[in-house]
Amino acid sequence: MCNKILRTLPIAVCAAYLSLTVLPAHAQTSDAKPATGATGEPGKDGQRRTDEFAEAARLVTGPAGSPECVWLGRRVVSLLWRDDLDTAFRHLDLYDRFACPGPHIQQAFRCVVRQGSIDPKAAEALNSRVHACWLNPSTPAQPAAAASAPAGSASTTR
Repeated sequence: MCNKILRTLPIAVCAAYLSLTVLPAHAQTSDAKPATGATGEPGKDGQRRTDEFAEAARLVTGPAGSPECVWLGRRVVSLLWRDDLDTAFRHLDLYDRFACPGPHIQQAFRCVVRQGSIDPKAAEALNSRVHACWLNPSTPAQPAAAASAPAGSASTTR
């Protein structure tokens, strides 16, 4: 009996020590800041998403306009654009599980690709393009000249 206690005592002491040292470190790293949107005001991001889902429900017919299909579908298209195929396929499995239409993903991604390149540092530009293409996948491609610089504003270097 005494031998059994002597074997388990070091294990119990180590477990107690590790749990007591990890908890304060975890408590120090947690942020108690309220959730803020892109504008820096609490609640604005949630309202913007609600408005986007309502707009999609109005403009997109069928199940592709339901909030879960809009959220997952736009996410899949964004991940495909950023070449994160593993994560995109995992989200696509969820998209299929909610009985969302696969062809809408293809059409929206085709629309995003036809629009041309996006600055990788401008995440909001990608999000707005994906949103616009989700609402209307047949959006015409913009000419390359209009995307790079308006006419008459070209500068010459000498």
